Amino acid sequence: MKCPFCEYEESKVVDSRPTDESEAIRRRRECLACGKRFTTYEKIETIPLMVVKKDKSRQMFDRAKILNGIMRACEKRPVSTSQMEHMVSEIENTAQNLLEREVTTEMLGEMVMEKLKDVDEVAYVRFASVYRQFTDVNTFVEEVNKLLHTGNK
Repeated sequence: MKCPFCEYEESKVVDSRPTDESEAIRRRRECLACGKRFTTYEKIETIPLMVVKKDKSRQMFDRAKILNGIMRACEKRPVSTSQMEHMVSEIENTAQNLLEREVTTEMLGEMVMEKLKDVDEVAYVRFASVYRQFTDVNTFVEEVNKLLHTGNK
């Protein structure tokens, strides 16, 4: 790491600690030439995750879109904001851990439904009705029957 004062390329780490958000490591360094101290931040470099939509267009993964969908499904339901945030984090982590750098909207939708099914069945059915584009009451009833026969809750 080059010293910002004398540009010497050797320094030693005096102190390391995570940032408040735990997204990076803050390092206090001391230049081995001039002895002055400076701070650096070390952060994991992530490759952006792309989402392939139904029309085959691509856009950057946006956790806010998933959170908004979950929030709409959970409206007036006993699901806390922290539970919703946790679901989104788990979905994002699962998507990031795939070997692919692209994930389809179908895969994301299925992940959301799996999380909702475990947290709130009504929110699950709400999300599924929009995601799967139920066209009539029969498709809606079929989904509810599937839910009843899986033995959840």
